[in-house]
Amino acid sequence: MSNGPHGTLYTGVTSDLPRRVQQHRDGNGSEFCHKYGLTRLVYAESYDRIEDAIVREKRIKEWQRQWKLRLIRAQNPDWRDLYHDLAYL
Repeated sequence: MSNGPHGTLYTGVTSDLPRRVQQHRDGNGSEFCHKYGLTRLVYAESYDRIEDAIVREKRIKEWQRQWKLRLIRAQNPDWRDLYHDLAYL
């Protein structure tokens, strides 16, 4: 989740991405997203096992900001909100 390429980035894990993104968009998601106005889904990965997703989340959270930006730009160079594309991710 983000509010733009020069803004704040949020990394999280969920078993229901469309529902969780909608919660963030409605202001009912994490306090962090609400505080910084993070309403745009700009990057997502899918895993069969939640344990694998949690490992990946923890790794990404340790990354430098520039690494995260490169990861996002590789999939979404225009920083489009991917929420409406969720059926295709």
